[in-house]
Amino acid sequence: MSQEPNPEATVSERQIEAAIHDILFSNRHPSAWELVEHLEAAFGWQSRWMIKDAAKALTKDGSLPRSCRQYLDSLLEDDELDQALAGAESPRKEVQSGIDSLVRQSVAYRTSGAFQEMIGFMGRFKDYAPYNNMLVRIQNPSCSFFATESDWFRRFERRLKEDARPMLILAPMHPVLLVYELDQTEGPDLPEELSKFATFAGDWKNEYLEKTIENASKRDRIRIDVKRLSSTNAGFATIARGDSEFKMRIAVHEELDAASRYGVVCHELAHIYLGHLGCDEDYWWPSRTNLSHQTVEIEAEAVAFVVTARLGLQGASAQYVSRYLPNGSIPPSVSLDLIAKVAGRLEQMARQDMAARMERGERRGVRMNGAGAGGALPSSAAEVFEQNWKGESNEKS
Repeated sequence: MSQEPNPEATVSERQIEAAIHDILFSNRHPSAWELVEHLEAAFGWQSRWMIKDAAKALTKDGSLPRSCRQYLDSLLEDDELDQALAGAESPRKEVQSGIDSLVRQSVAYRTSGAFQEMIGFMGRFKDYAPYNNMLVRIQNPSCSFFATESDWFRRFERRLKEDARPMLILAPMHPVLLVYELDQTEGPDLPEELSKFATFAGDWKNEYLEKTIENASKRDRIRIDVKRLSSTNAGFATIARGDSEFKMRIAVHEELDAASRYGVVCHELAHIYLGHLGCDEDYWWPSRTNLSHQTVEIEAEAVAFVVTARLGLQGASAQYVSRYLPNGSIPPSVSLDLIAKVAGRLEQMARQDMAARMERGERRGVRMNGAGAGGALPSSAAEVFEQNWKGESNEKS
């Protein structure tokens, strides 16, 4: 998305709409800056005049999937599109060197014996039908690896523990089949990466985790719980269904130490703030649900890598990301701008108290009142950028 713009290009709003449409259908949900740069490179600087109108028109296009229309709604709701159109600097330079380092480490790790051991272990599991995978998730949401008793012994030389608890799946020519998760078995040691993939260590301050949990709760209505999970599942994020107080919830494995819990919390909060689980009704985070599994895992772990490194921790991010970099390069669907923005937000959440966000209606009222107050709004794009980027903690409910 960094081509030289064509100053001679002429463009219509329909062409801009078609270009945005093509981006969305290529499984990309770029940041405001990345979108503007891509369109300006294709159509020239005149395209800036039409981007917002084109995006608004597409939000009413019933032929677009709902996830794409929500992405555009969240893009228009956020001030960042105005900042990008006004020429404010992209935030990606804040993390570029860190991401480059992560890629180099991940590529190097792919040639290691530990990586080959982990790939060999995972490759011995049967591929079950999606419906059976869903049945297992319903019975044990944190389960990562499962197999029948005979497969555990034949493929991994592992036996069932006494009183092992089975799960039920469907099988051809049989009413049901009993399968068991990894934690219900015992035997040879597991590949090191599977037992240490969520470990973070370094010069740690417990207040970082405490303040992050507090800010997530009171600022963004995200509940973070410590729970017993499968040994190969460090945590997960999901919608807080049936809970009127919280929008989202995160579960973290109780056996992790505080530093490692923080690394997992960063990864799971990144999934939320990057829009991987969709936007909320107040558009506090974007909707980017049409991305590939590879993209969302690279983005979330890149955020965790940047934030934990800034706070003095070292973890297994390179090992984790190596699974998603078969070609040794970041796919174009990964947004460095949004990684930078979310990393900055999480670091801020770890260091200072932050006020609760305004709901959508309140935010619109403040904008309208400010616009009519004469001089109450920032007078330049740089001021817009600085207020939004550095002043999120000053939002009032």
